[in-house]
Amino acid sequence: MLLVSLISYVDRNTLALLAPTILKETGLSGQQYGFIIAVFSVAYMATNPLWGRILDRVGLPVGMAVAVSLWTAASAAHAWASGFASFAIARLALGLGEGATFPGGLRAVMQSLPAHLHGRGMAVAYSGGSLGAVVTPLVITPVFLLWGWRAAFLFTGLIGIAWLVFWFFVAGRPDMQRPAHDQRAAARGPTLRDPRLWAFVSAYALGAWPLGFVLYQSAIFLGQAMGKSQVFIGKVLWIPPLGWEVGYFFWGWLMDRLALAGVPRMAALHRLIPAAALLSLPLALVPSMDSVWLVLAEMFFAMFLAGGFVTLGIAYATHVYSRAHAGLIAGIGAGSWSAAVALAMPIAGRLFDQHRYDIAFLIPAVTPLIGYSGWLALQKLPVRRPQAAVTS
Repeated sequence: MLLVSLISYVDRNTLALLAPTILKETGLSGQQYGFIIAVFSVAYMATNPLWGRILDRVGLPVGMAVAVSLWTAASAAHAWASGFASFAIARLALGLGEGATFPGGLRAVMQSLPAHLHGRGMAVAYSGGSLGAVVTPLVITPVFLLWGWRAAFLFTGLIGIAWLVFWFFVAGRPDMQRPAHDQRAAARGPTLRDPRLWAFVSAYALGAWPLGFVLYQSAIFLGQAMGKSQVFIGKVLWIPPLGWEVGYFFWGWLMDRLALAGVPRMAALHRLIPAAALLSLPLALVPSMDSVWLVLAEMFFAMFLAGGFVTLGIAYATHVYSRAHAGLIAGIGAGSWSAAVALAMPIAGRLFDQHRYDIAFLIPAVTPLIGYSGWLALQKLPVRRPQAAVTS
């Protein structure tokens, strides 16, 4: 499952990495590029909870095979895209398939590992996404240099096929056939009227929004605003998402250390979430930085903090809800983040077209602070407990 989340991020980040070249050759504008990213994000948002339900019904072996087959074909189809419509259709199909990534990873953890390893198992399965963002420029750039950007997308299809072959053997394990959790407990989940649900969405989606901005706009900024070549971008663009990878494990370790020290979870969250929000503000200074290495360092730090919002947001949700709803929590978190990306990316693309980098970077710099403010206000509201709700 680490490998499949890694591959999913290679597939989605190949377009972001090669965006300067693709936009130049196809004539796409920054705003059109933003809408293409938004199409993927909407599909991904909608299908996260849907794939969770499908995997519950048909099981991991068949469900993951179908999902990965769909997104592998969609990723390879980018090689034949030539304009806005064809890229948008390929991106839509990619989002429809990749919605299974994290629900599948969580279900595999619950089925294959004992309870005392679930936390570490989830960290491993989820970290494949950030690791995929790190390795994308390292593995895709050589293919691009040898055969061009269309061949790069064909390469993503090959690695998807390789995973499917591997999955054919892994999926035969007996533990892959068992249900991951008690279906009766799963039926009683958080409701839309629960302010704790919206507190979680505020912290996760808005706090982690800089992940999407840096992932999808960093290559364009380095090429468009700083005059760097596609070759240079390919050599250095692994640096920002490395902060994301480090962030997952650092913030999780820090939460564990505070718990061992006897600090209650909510008290720890009230310390760490505002700290991460305030430390996100320097991202607004990137357009005024002359050194590309300073820019990359700040992008690394921004993704490090955004990874913290993912970890801390899930820590909050799993504290106020039963662990039986971990899959639903994962789907809501990833889906809400994708919704924020879908709404904001066309705006970011438009600002890049206008060379308003100051405003473009200011938005993701202050969004985590807005997310923290929403979390702080919403989690204090009284909770109505209809019959369908779950108590902690």
